[in-house]
Amino acid sequence: MASSVTPTPLLKDELDIVIPTIRNLDFLEMWRPFFQPYHLIIVQDGDPSKVIKVPEGFDYELYNRNDINRILGPKSSCISFKDSACRCFGYMVSKKKYIFTIDDDCFVAKDPSGNDINALEQHIKNLLSPSTPFFFNTLYDPYREGADFVRGYPFSLREGAPTAVSHGLWLNIPDYDAPTQLVKPRERNTRFVDAVLTIPKGTLFPMCGMNLAFDRELIGPAMYFGLMGDGQPIGRYDDMWAGWCIKVICDHLGLGVKTGLPYIWHSKASNPFVNLKKEYKGIYWQEELIPFFQGATLPKECTTVQSCYKELSKQVKAKLGKIDDYFNKLADAMLTWIEAWDELNPTTKVPNGK
Repeated sequence: MASSVTPTPLLKDELDIVIPTIRNLDFLEMWRPFFQPYHLIIVQDGDPSKVIKVPEGFDYELYNRNDINRILGPKSSCISFKDSACRCFGYMVSKKKYIFTIDDDCFVAKDPSGNDINALEQHIKNLLSPSTPFFFNTLYDPYREGADFVRGYPFSLREGAPTAVSHGLWLNIPDYDAPTQLVKPRERNTRFVDAVLTIPKGTLFPMCGMNLAFDRELIGPAMYFGLMGDGQPIGRYDDMWAGWCIKVICDHLGLGVKTGLPYIWHSKASNPFVNLKKEYKGIYWQEELIPFFQGATLPKECTTVQSCYKELSKQVKAKLGKIDDYFNKLADAMLTWIEAWDELNPTTKVPNGK
């Protein structure tokens, strides 16, 4: 059990912060006490000739569309344009074990006592402690100070599973789809729930990319945010697609996914009418996509994330291609992404998490 005197390791040489943006990054000023020790990877979307200003004193590299085209060549077709899905390029060029990604409209939240929440520290805690995907613990995270496994929890499962993904939440503006935004334009999330849960094996979830951390070595090659935005029939499903893919693969490889703490303060709602236009097809398609992912199984020969992802792309083409030709394009892009990942990360052989 962790004791309260054990400080959370900062992992400052093992973690990159990835930020997709189209604007000056003034929001980093507020995060300075927490982010300054880390290396930032900024992925600039939109017009590459626009100059993005970053506050003084941050260690960062910035990639725009010209850089993406130069580094990936023809394979750059798998990276979305004019959509925050472009962030996944940052996952690919990182050389670190862990990634934390955050949107530029996400500010530091306060806990119920009024203290600033160090979101990154909590994500690190989540990733460094095991998950419990095979059996639910009714006291939530059993590895946390002041909690444990409850009576009736099998001792053989108390070691848990390695944690691949830590999914954080948001105070203020909730991550709603356009129809919900339109019906509840003034709804704000004020509930701070002090809990971290492991999402059980076999259960999918909607993964939001604006406050998310993951172990790049365990699951990185599957963190592809798809084809969205410019020239595509859909947007705002980039993180959802990645979340469904990683969950199927984590379940197969015996890895854990957590959701709950940490909270960030999501400062502004996006335009629901613009969102509806982006999401319109996805709202229909997801009724068929979810059963596809719920029923997806991977053969036991697939023991690396890459082989799992290639197999999943085959199934996407075979089973979803008939819904719309977009899914044939997406399946091809999934393979292109893996090829590009392996070119930039030649030694990444992701071991089985079991």
